[in-house]
Amino acid sequence: MNEWYADIIVDISQEKLDRTFQYKIPEALREDICIGMQVRVPFGKGNREITGYVTGISVDARYDTEKMKEILGPESGGITVESKLIALAAWIREQYGSTMNQALKTVLPVKKKMKAKEKKRLRLVLPPKEAEELLIELERKKYAARARLLSAILENGDMDYEFAIKALHVSPAAVRKMIENGAVAEEVSTVYRNPLGPVEGNEEQISLTEEQRTAAVRIAEEWASEVPRPCLLHGITGSGKTLIYMEMIQRILEEGREIIVLIPEIALTYQTVRRFYLRFGERVSVINSRMSQGERFDQFERAREGKIQIMVGPRSALFTPFQKLGLIIIDEEHESSYISESTPRYHARDVAIERARMEGAYVLMGSATPSVDSYYKGQQGIYHMVSLSSRFAGSSLPMVYTVDLREELKTGNRSIISKLLRDKIQERLDNREQIMLFLNRRGYSGFVACRSCGFVVKCPHCDVSLSIHSHGRLVCHYCGYETPSLSGCPECGSPYIGGFRAGTQQIEEIVKKMFPRARILRMDLDTTKGKNGHETILAAFANKEADILVGTQMIVKGHDFPKVTLVGVLAADMSLFAENYRASERTFQLLTQAVGRAGRGKNPGEAVIQTYHPEHYSIQASVHQDYEEFYREEISYRLLMGYPPAASMLAIRGACRDESLLQQGMHYIGKYIQKIYPKSELQLIGPAPENISKVNDMYRMVLYLKHGENERLIWIKNQLERYIRINKGFDKITVQFDFNV
Repeated sequence: MNEWYADIIVDISQEKLDRTFQYKIPEALREDICIGMQVRVPFGKGNREITGYVTGISVDARYDTEKMKEILGPESGGITVESKLIALAAWIREQYGSTMNQALKTVLPVKKKMKAKEKKRLRLVLPPKEAEELLIELERKKYAARARLLSAILENGDMDYEFAIKALHVSPAAVRKMIENGAVAEEVSTVYRNPLGPVEGNEEQISLTEEQRTAAVRIAEEWASEVPRPCLLHGITGSGKTLIYMEMIQRILEEGREIIVLIPEIALTYQTVRRFYLRFGERVSVINSRMSQGERFDQFERAREGKIQIMVGPRSALFTPFQKLGLIIIDEEHESSYISESTPRYHARDVAIERARMEGAYVLMGSATPSVDSYYKGQQGIYHMVSLSSRFAGSSLPMVYTVDLREELKTGNRSIISKLLRDKIQERLDNREQIMLFLNRRGYSGFVACRSCGFVVKCPHCDVSLSIHSHGRLVCHYCGYETPSLSGCPECGSPYIGGFRAGTQQIEEIVKKMFPRARILRMDLDTTKGKNGHETILAAFANKEADILVGTQMIVKGHDFPKVTLVGVLAADMSLFAENYRASERTFQLLTQAVGRAGRGKNPGEAVIQTYHPEHYSIQASVHQDYEEFYREEISYRLLMGYPPAASMLAIRGACRDESLLQQGMHYIGKYIQKIYPKSELQLIGPAPENISKVNDMYRMVLYLKHGENERLIWIKNQLERYIRINKGFDKITVQFDFNV
C-alpha cells in the first residue's frame, strides 16, 4: 500500500508560507487527515511537539522517507479560523489554478505580522503614606525627575506613560528605576489603529416599506430551509437594498454571529461605511487598499479577537478571520472588480458562496443590474431570487432621453456635449441643482467606428469589435483574425471613421468653457490618488461645494446624492463595442446605474444618454430601466454563440519576454489540449494576442476553451498544470487561468 504524505506549515505569518515540511501520514490517520486540519507534529532536533496546519496531501515524497517524521495526530482544540481559511485556499487552488502558496497568500492577506501598537500607563503601587515618605526622600537626594513623576501620580492618579516622558520631562531610565524600586507599576494594553476616524451624524430611524418587509421575510424563510441557497436581491436603483442588508445584519448579530459586507470599489466606502456605522456603531470596521499595512493588520486582529462583528470592504475583506461567520453580503454583485487580476484569478462571488458553505453561513447578493450569470442561476433555481420593483420613499425613476450623435454631427455640432444636454445642464444650474457627467470609458480598447452612420468594424467569426493595433491593422483578440485599417466607412463611405477618444480632463475643460460660473469637480484615477482622495471629493459634492461632478465609472456606482437631478452619459458606445462578449451586459449595467443616480431625492430626475446606436437593445433597455427586456435579448445571444452562462469558458493566458517562445508555448498548449480531449466536445479558439499584447516588455497571448460543463474545463486545467510543470520549455512562460471571464 502506498505511503501518504502531508505538507505542513508551522507558522502562518505570510513570510513563512513558502516554507512547508513534509511528514508521513500514519496508516491509522489516513481517513482523518485533510487539508486545513490542525495537527500535532514532532519538530526540530529535540522532536518537541508543536502545532501545524496541513496544506497539501500527496503520494509523492520530496525527501528521504527514512528520515521523514510522522504526524502525531489531529489537534484536539477544535477547528480554528485558520483551518477554515486554509481549506478555502485549497478549494481556490483547485478551481482557479495556482500554487498552494499563491492561494494561501490570497486568503491570509497580511504580508507579515506588524508589531502591535501599545499604550502604557503608570500607576502607584505603594500606599499613599509610604509614597509621600519616598517623595521626601527623593527630593532630599535631589532625584528631581523621579520626584516630579511620583508627585504627579500622587496628585492625579494613574498617568499615561507618554505624558510622563514628554510633559514632565522624565527620562525612560528614571521611570524604569521607579518600577524596579516597586514604587510604580507599568500596565501595557494593545491599541488598535482605527481607519474610520470620527463618523458624524445620527442614525436615521427608517421603517421598511411593505415591499421591503416582504423581501426580508422571503430571505429569512430561505435561510430557515434545510439547505439555504444564496439569495439574489434584484432591486431597481433607489429601491433601498441597503436597508434590507441592515435588517438582515441585525438578525445575524442577534444570533451572536458575524458579517462580511463586500463592496466593489473603494469609492463606495465613504457612504456605505457611514451608514453602517451610524446604525451599528463600533461593531463595524473597514479595510481597503489605501490603508497602511498596520491598519489592515489591526482590523484583522480585531476581527479574530471578536472586537468587531461587521467588516466592510472590497474582495479582500472576504478573508476576514471571523470565528463565527454568519452572513456574507455582496453589494453590486455584477461588478467586475470582484474578479482578481492576479493569480489565482478568483471570483469573490463564487468564493464567498464556498466559504459560506464551509462555515454554515448565508450569502445575500444585491444589484439593480445583476450579472447575467447570477440572474440565469436565479431563473434555474440555483439562487433564491427576491425582487424590489419600487423606489424607496415614493420617488420615481428618472426620465431618460437619448441623443443620436450621428444627427448631432449632421447639424454641425462636433462637441462631446449635445445641444439637449447643454440645455438641461443650464436649466439645473439655474435651479441650483446638481449634475453628474459620466464618461463611459470602461472596456475601451480602441474600437473603430464611423461617426456618420455608427458602423463598427467587427470580427466575422466572434461577433466582437476589432481593435486598433500599433502596426496599423485591426485585430480580434478572441481568434486572431486580422484585417487592414480603413480610410473610409465600408457602410456609408464617410471619411469620419476611426477610434473614439476622450478623457475626463478634456471633458472638464469643455464644461468650464461652456459654463464658466459652474463649480466643477473631477473624479478619476488622477484626482483620487491620495489615501482619502475618493472620500474628499464625494464629501465635497455631497455638501454641495460643487454643481457638476465629472468622472468615470467610479461616480455612478451606489452613490446617493439627493440633490442630483440630471445625469449625462457622454459616450455610451465606448463600452458597447469593447472586444468582449460581455460588452452589451456591461454597457447596460453602467448606463442603468448611471441613470439611477438622478432623482433620488424630492425632485424628479432626468438623464441624457449620448450614443451612435440608440436602437441597440442594451441602450433601449437602460432607457426603459427594464432588466427583463435586456436579459431576454442577451441570454438569446449567449445561447446562440455558446458564451457563459450558456456554456463554460476558460481563458488560458500566457506571458513571456520572448515573443517567439511564447507563440511556440501557446501552440503546444493548444496541441496538448486537442490530444487529451475529444475535439468534437470542446471548442478551442486561438491562440491570439491579448487586448494589450505587450506590457512591461512582456508579450501576452490568450487561448479560449468552451465546454458545456465547468468540471471538464477544471479537469483540463489540472492536466495542463502538470504538463507545464514537467516541461522545461515553460520555465520562462507565465501561464494563468481565467474561468468564465
